[in-house]
Order: sequence, then structure tokens, then C-alpha cells
Amino acid sequence: MSLSDLKTSLSGELFTDQTTRKLYATDASAYRELPLAVAIPSNKEDLITLVHYARKNKTSLIPRTAGTSLAGQVVGNGIVVDISKHFNQILEVNADEGYAWVEPGIIRDDLNKHLAPYGFFFAPETSTANRAMIGGMIGNNSCGSNSVTYGSTREHLLEVNTILADGSESWFGNVDSNAFLDRCNGLSVSGELQNNIYFETREILRNEVNQKEIIEGFPKADIPRRNTGYALDMLLRQVPFSPSGSPFNFSSLIAGSEGTLCFVTAAKIKLTPLPPDNKRLVCIHSETIDDSLKANLVALKYEPSACELMDHYILEATKRNAMYNALRFFVQGDPQAILVVELNGENSEEADKKVATLIDDLKAQGRGYAYPVIKGAKIKSVWNLRKAGLGLLSNIPGDAKPAPVIEDTAVDVEDLPAYIKEFNEILDKHGLYSVHYAHAGSGELHLRPIINLKTAEGQKQFRVIAEEIATLVKKYKGSLSGEHGDGRLRGEFIPQMIGEHNYQLVKKVKEIWDPENIFNPGKIVDTPPMDTFLRYEKDQETKEFDTKFDFTPTDGILRTAELCNGSGDCRKSELSGGTMCPSYMATRNEKDTTRARANILREILTQSNEENPFANDEIKEVMDLCLSCKGCSSECPSNVDMAKLKAEWQYQYYQKNGVPVRAKRIGNFSKQMKLASKVPWAYNFIFGNDFTGNLAKSVAGFAKERSMPKLSEKTLNHWLTKDFKPNISDKKVYFFCDEFTNYNDAEIGETAVRLLDKLGYQVIYVPHADSGRPQLSKGLLDDAKKLAEQNIAIFDELLTAATPLVGVEPSAILTFRDEYISLTRGELQEKATRIAQHVFTIEEFLANEFDAGRISAESFTEKSQLIKVHGHCHQKSLSSMVPTKKLLSLPKNFKVHMIPSGCCGMAGSFGYEKEHYEVSMKIGELVLFPTVRKQPEEVLIAAAGTSCRHQIKDGTARTALHPVEILWNSLR
Repeated sequence: MSLSDLKTSLSGELFTDQTTRKLYATDASAYRELPLAVAIPSNKEDLITLVHYARKNKTSLIPRTAGTSLAGQVVGNGIVVDISKHFNQILEVNADEGYAWVEPGIIRDDLNKHLAPYGFFFAPETSTANRAMIGGMIGNNSCGSNSVTYGSTREHLLEVNTILADGSESWFGNVDSNAFLDRCNGLSVSGELQNNIYFETREILRNEVNQKEIIEGFPKADIPRRNTGYALDMLLRQVPFSPSGSPFNFSSLIAGSEGTLCFVTAAKIKLTPLPPDNKRLVCIHSETIDDSLKANLVALKYEPSACELMDHYILEATKRNAMYNALRFFVQGDPQAILVVELNGENSEEADKKVATLIDDLKAQGRGYAYPVIKGAKIKSVWNLRKAGLGLLSNIPGDAKPAPVIEDTAVDVEDLPAYIKEFNEILDKHGLYSVHYAHAGSGELHLRPIINLKTAEGQKQFRVIAEEIATLVKKYKGSLSGEHGDGRLRGEFIPQMIGEHNYQLVKKVKEIWDPENIFNPGKIVDTPPMDTFLRYEKDQETKEFDTKFDFTPTDGILRTAELCNGSGDCRKSELSGGTMCPSYMATRNEKDTTRARANILREILTQSNEENPFANDEIKEVMDLCLSCKGCSSECPSNVDMAKLKAEWQYQYYQKNGVPVRAKRIGNFSKQMKLASKVPWAYNFIFGNDFTGNLAKSVAGFAKERSMPKLSEKTLNHWLTKDFKPNISDKKVYFFCDEFTNYNDAEIGETAVRLLDKLGYQVIYVPHADSGRPQLSKGLLDDAKKLAEQNIAIFDELLTAATPLVGVEPSAILTFRDEYISLTRGELQEKATRIAQHVFTIEEFLANEFDAGRISAESFTEKSQLIKVHGHCHQKSLSSMVPTKKLLSLPKNFKVHMIPSGCCGMAGSFGYEKEHYEVSMKIGELVLFPTVRKQPEEVLIAAAGTSCRHQIKDGTARTALHPVEILWNSLR
């Protein structure tokens, strides 16, 4: 059977194109290998078909969920089998017996949202829990920050349904001694391969020499985080090999097997009752790493539910990310490390008593210098800061990055201070230093030395450090992998870690389960050298490109794309909140993630020898569904601003291929609207009826289902210059008349100006250029740059702290704070940066004025009103929704609820374009549309963005108001 025959025989999809294969060639590790194909199976029959194909054609299957593995587990040359799209159902929840059956593609946090009403949760919590899937957690035997209490996935895996290497479906769970014996003797109806698995495993484990070697060679039994080889030591503790042990269950072996033994199709998992919510975080600030690790030993006496470390490298990285910088509220001084200890109690008094006793104990032993205590909603912010560690580390400028090489070692927690001391001495000997963070309470720190893997010297260091640290871990009888798995990074060292005898047993296990080596070969056993198949070639040149945007803060556009380390934050679902990445949330295709777009840019810009590598249709395909929402600019811990990268790519692509007609039309929005505004009734008539409207939309390349925005009867510019008579006041503010408000929302612009005027401000309007947002959205960067330079020249000497510039359309006014700075250089950039400090959305401005006492709640009505607010993407990314909530809460009886929506799906022209209309509406249907439809008529819907209001109207038939309209109507 050929690949084309395989494709037709699957209900799901099979991709053999270069683009898709490149996107699946990497994960979150340092490795890269082009797969043969990528399969997206839709059912179990597809999986069985794939198994038979792999056997017959001597190829392999690489199971993959979110693809965030750190040791190269899902990188290989076989067929990558991505089950994240279709195998994501919760099959059963049994609250009475405390278990659930789930498919392997269900996201851990999404599962827990479903379980919460039952009073349960799935306890293991990885830092990637908002996109990590249960199948991946089983594969890596994932743990997380709360493992000091709840252990690893293995302890919560009760049973599994699988497909074995012969294509048979098999169940594994607890079996008593009689059932175990029946299977060993072939008396079970489970199938020949499963019976052989039981028989051969018994032969291994009942051998006394093997038992002695396993006990002596595997990591210390009291190390809770241990993921080295196959868990033969765990099976040895079960009946019949330990008469007092737990029932025999192969799930213990499958957990941590990295998809190398079988394909899990469903898992029965243990549910844990939700603990009392009286949590407290004690954030122990230390001046040295050693002090922090010794404080950890003190904290463990108080039975914490988590003990997590962040060192100063992590804390410095948080300063470079707007979203995470805001979460530093608890940091005091400049600590070398912060140990975050989570304590809980049956009630608040008990929790507070634990906190006080711990702090007294720390002070008595001279551990730490500050101990801020965090309670309530702010706890989540601290944990979000800690979880962002991996992505934040990629923000270190230059080619030398924290390398994922020995970041997963685990030792007995009592040995941790001594181990880390020796660890740092080894690095110091090589002139290196390391980042330290994560699971101090479990004896595992994520340790990442700073190495430049683009150089031959760096790749040599990569291997030497791995070898020397493996020896150090063995000295402490630790585990080289605590939770991230062996993969192709640590598999080479398993013989050293557990002994050659035990390694041969591990190889035997692989041979028993997978005789033809079809399941994820080259992981755990028979692993290629750990410094082969790396993402970078030795002494790889980082190409430089002339760009319209200034990428010097990240050392060029290629290094900007390389900031993406594959951590997959862009793969979270709409249930997790946030904006990034709206198209992925709608399609669930890897191709539509921020990660995919960064990967394809990195691949093409690095490998292409074309004069203009940007003029590449592979990049075009992957960029197609990027909405330029800018969610990634704040939510991606690595600060990958894909909107800016896409605009630059479009600009460069057009240099060779020319600007498409539709892009020109959209970029020339103002020119066309200026002509149409001379006869607005004609424009409104044409687009106001189906016949002429559909014809005009067809010519424009817009979807006929999409309504078109009406033209205002007269422009805002006309009203400002001809009709408006400003108030004379000491409080002065400049008003930005953006192109969208000017032509389509003039009435809102008038309302905003009247509101400012009524509140006692002198509103000054000076003629200025357009914002450039339409041009930016289509990569017409030369035109956008000209507009930016004109506005910088106009406002340079006008704007001060006392005379700021405000605007009502977020996407337009925020260009001053974002793209204007990136489009300029030298002195002009300095001016743009200064101007940006005095430019505000109208919500920001009025909220600041309220805080300063210059606006009073007494100016507004006392009637009651409920308002549901949808935030504009650019506001959420470049500003904040806090000012909007504060502003709409000025009338004292107004209640303001934020809709937990991401992007509305319109994104400027994106939602109008005929090929994007369907995805646009799917995005709206994720959260926004259903929430709006549920609201009674008396509830007001607020949205600052003109596109957002239009999308809400088209998707729900409800009229959303700009916040300034609501405030104007609520004035006394």
C-alpha cells in the first residue's frame, strides 16, 4: 500500500506535503527531523489501519498530542499521528466511584473545568496544563507543581484501552493473581500478543538476578519524580512479585513509555476531590540559590501542596514581557531566587496559622529575607508567572539560549542542596551558568545552561555537559528524567543510569511489546547520539535581512522567529481564556498556531537560498489564517509578535509577487471612503440591498453573507472642523480622528468628543494623517511608514503629560504605541517613543483622570445597569481591559462583567474576505456569540472596536455600544 492508498483508506487526513511535514519536524526540544507524513486520524479504525500500514511498509508511527515534548519524543522520520483534533472527548464521569474515562486528546485544564461541578479534578498539573493533553501526560508520566502532594500521572492512571503492535485492541488494568496467570498461560481471550506480553514480563520479573539488579540499579525508590527507562521497578512492587504490593497493572509501565509500546485510545483516570480553597502562598525571597534550597527543606515540614523555585534569570525575563511584568507585584528587591510555598488548611484560621509558623521557623533558621503572603485571586497570577518560565527563558537576546539538555534531573530532596552545589561547580568549570527553576519540593529543578547550539563549540558543550551531569546524577542515585522523559535526549544514557543488565531488560520489554519496532522508535532504547538531529547545524549562520520594521531589539527577523521554542502556549482552547490563537481555537489545526507560523518562517529563512526567501508559498499557506490579533505579543511568554512578523512577510512577499488588487483596495480604505463620503446615500444604497450589495461584494472579494458597514452622513472630520465649538479649559486633550471613526462611526466620535467636553476638557483637533492600520493589516509598510512619519511630525511638539492624545478606535490609536516605533529608526524612533508615552485609548485616559480625582462618579446616573464587555484584541495585548471596566463602573450602580472571549473573529478585513468568512464566524461562535445571545435585551453589550461591534451585529443581531456611548447616556 502506498501513502496515496493509505490516504484514501483513512476517514481522517494524511498529509505528505513539505509544509506540513516541516511543521511537525520539531517539538519543544532541541531536535528536528522531517517525518514521512502526518496523519490526523478520526477514529480507532484509522489507528488500526495505520498500525497495519506501518508493519507492512517497515515504517513507524509517532503518537503526538500537543507536541510540547522537551526531549524530542515526537520528533522522528516515520508517520506522526496527531490525535489532538478528534480524540478529545470525555467518555464517562463516575462521581460515585471517583473515576473518568477520557480520550487521550482531552486537554488537562479543559477536563478539570468539566469535572469541577462534580467536586473533583485530575490532580497532576504540568506547567503546560492549559494545552497539555492526557495522552501526552501518560506518555511522559507528567507531574507538575503539586506533585509533592499528588505524585505523577502514573498514580492516577487506572486502566487503558490500547491498540497493540499487531493491530489488536487490548485493555490493561488491575488483574488479580488468577487473571495474571491466565494471561501468562494463554488462557485469556485478549489475544496472542497481549498474552505474550504477560508471559514474557513474568519471566523477566520472577528471575531473582533481574530482581536484584532492578532494585540496585534503578533510581532511589523514595524519589517521587523518576522517569528513567521503562518502569520495571514499579511492576516489581506489584502482586505476584511483591505479595503485599498493589494488584498487577501494566498501566504503571505504559505511563512514561512515551508511545513506544502501544497506542492509548482511552484512559480511565482517578479523580481527586477538590481540596478546601484556603490556599496561601509564602514567597520566600533568598539572596542565594543554596539558601532557597535549604529554605525548601524547612518548608517541607509543613506539608505544602507545592514548593516551586524561580531564580533571578526567570525574574529578569519577566521584565521583558508586558503581560508577565504586571505579575511581579509580590517581588521585593532583587532576589537571587524566590521559593513559592503553597499551604492549605481546612479553614482560613488553620491556613494562616501554618503560614505564620513557617515564617517564624524560616526566620529562626536565617532562611530568606522577605516572605510576602499571597491570598485569593492573586495566587493565580503568581502561578502563571512560574508556569511561564520555559517560554520566558527564550527572551534572552542573542543566539545563546537556555538549552534543554539536563533540565529534568531529580534527586532525593535532602540531597538537592549538595547536588545543585556540585552541579554549578561543573558548569563553572566549563565557563557556563544555569537557570534554576521549578519543582524544588520534589527534588527536581529545571536546570538550563546557557549554550549557543548554532556553534560547533556549543554543540560540543551540549554533549559534554550531558555526560558529566549524568555521572553526577548517578552518584546521587537520582533520575536523569524527573518528568519530561528520556526521548532522544536522555535515552543514550540509560545504560549508565540503570546499568547495562537493566538496560538489556528495558530493550527486551520494547521487543516484547513492539516486535517490529513500529511505535516511536529511537526513544528510550536504541536512541541515536543525543547531539544528532539537532534543530541547528554546526556553525550555522544566522542570516540577516533588510526589513521595513525594526527588529534590532530581537537581533533581526530570523532571531525573532526563533524566539518560539515550541512550548505551545498558542494551542490552548477557548475554555482557557485569552486571545492567542483565535484561528487555532476554531480549526484545531497545528498549521494555524503561532508556533507553526514561527516555525515556517524559521525553516524557510534559514534554509532557502532564494534571493527573496519571503516570496514563498509555504509561508503564505501557513500565514493565511493569522488574524493579526496581536494576542501572541503579550500572551506568548517568548514575545513572538506574529502580527508584526506577518506584516513584514507580506511586505517582502509583495516585493516579488506584487500587491493583490484586494489588498490595495483595503489598504486604500481612506481614499475610497473619501470619494464615497461625497454621496454616502449612494454607497449605503448599493450595499444596503442584496442585488447590488452582493455584486459589489463579489467584485471586492468579500463574502456575500457579510453585511457592510454604513457610511456616516457626514464625516467626523467635517463635524470637528465645521460644527464643533470646543470648551475652553485648563484641562486640554488632543483628539485623534481615525479613518474608521471618521467615515463609518462618526456618531461615536462625536459622542466621545461631547463626553470629554461635558466632563470639562478642552478637546483640540489638529488635522493629521490616517493611523495606517489598514495598510499595516495588508503589509503595505511603505505607505504605513509615511503615515507614521507624518503623524510623528505633527504631534511631536504638541503632546505632553498635560496634553495627551486620545482615540476611540483601539487598533488605530495603539499604532502610536506599537508599529510607529518599529517603523522608524534613529531620531525619528526616539520621537515616536516619546510620543507613545502620551497616547491613550479614551478608556485609559478617562480611567486615569478618575484615579487622579479629576472626574467624579457624581457626574453620572444612579440607575442600575448590567453591562457585558467584549475587549478588543489590541486593547488586551497592548493596553488592558482594566481601564474599561473601571470607566464603565463609574456610575455607582452599574455592574460590569467582562465576556471571557478572545478575538471576535472579524479582525479588520479578515472577516469580510470570502475565503475567511467561515473561520471568522467560527471564532465568534467559540465564546462571544453564545454569551451575547444569552443576555436579556436590557443588558448592554459594550465593545470598543468597530470590527467587534460589526461582528457582534452580524453574529447575534445585537447592537453593541462603544463605552463612550454608554457613559454619555449615563451622564446626569
